[in-house]
Amino acid sequence: MSAVAVLGTGVMGQGIAQVAAQSGFEARLWDVDDARTVAAIAAIEKQLARLVEKTKITEDARKEIAGRLCKAATLEEACLNADVIIEAAPEQMQIKVDLLSAAAAAAPKTALVATNTSSLSITEIGARLGLADRTIGLHFFNPPPVMELLEIVRGLSTSEATVQRALELARAFGKSPIVVNDVPGFATSRLGVILGAEAIRMLESGVASAADIDKGMKLGYRHPMGPLELTDLVGLDVRLAILEHLFREIGDQFRPPVLLRQMVRAGKLGKKTGEGFYVWKDGVPHPK
Repeated sequence: MSAVAVLGTGVMGQGIAQVAAQSGFEARLWDVDDARTVAAIAAIEKQLARLVEKTKITEDARKEIAGRLCKAATLEEACLNADVIIEAAPEQMQIKVDLLSAAAAAAPKTALVATNTSSLSITEIGARLGLADRTIGLHFFNPPPVMELLEIVRGLSTSEATVQRALELARAFGKSPIVVNDVPGFATSRLGVILGAEAIRMLESGVASAADIDKGMKLGYRHPMGPLELTDLVGLDVRLAILEHLFREIGDQFRPPVLLRQMVRAGKLGKKTGEGFYVWKDGVPHPK
């Protein structure tokens, strides 16, 4: 495998493309909005420059990695002769199915068809694509260049050969993979969002401040980041969509908190809008 098409250039798409390029793959970025693709590549190049400043990589390595980042003008260009397709579009089933359907039609019939969904059914996506045997979930964690885990999600009809190719890709990306079966929320999203939702309910009922709830989890349980700061980083709208899906699929324990719905309606989506449970300045969270 040598060429990876990354479809969607938000925070996760940018990070996945950076991981691919740093791992020696040709990383082709495409987004429905070409300006977003240009901005994503600029953002990745800025991150690479920071790695040089921190002496994590050399200037020569930065140039090589940047040279493997490609802006695709069209979806077809991104997927032409690609070994792997990774979709990183918004967490809506129809958007993902439509995007992967068009991508698979433009890619080789041997290409790995992967979605970065954190909660939607891999089995349904594969069935609707008519490519159930080679459709798989590659659930990266934010930020992808830093987080070691890659959750590989096997659909009901995903072939063993596809799982093995996904494991090979994960290791080539320098990730530590786990393989889970396709159940609502997989393993990590189920546990992560239930903790985040309870933290929001605690804040809502006045148990403690956001900063103190997070501090308690960091110092008491050695979490590198508290659940409310993590929700800000992931995006409150993304967390809400996952909770709504799990509420429908599993039950009342995943009912979204009222406060979360209110904040999403107010446009306070976390780091990407500058305010969520924290106020974000220069990429750093500050307590309200």
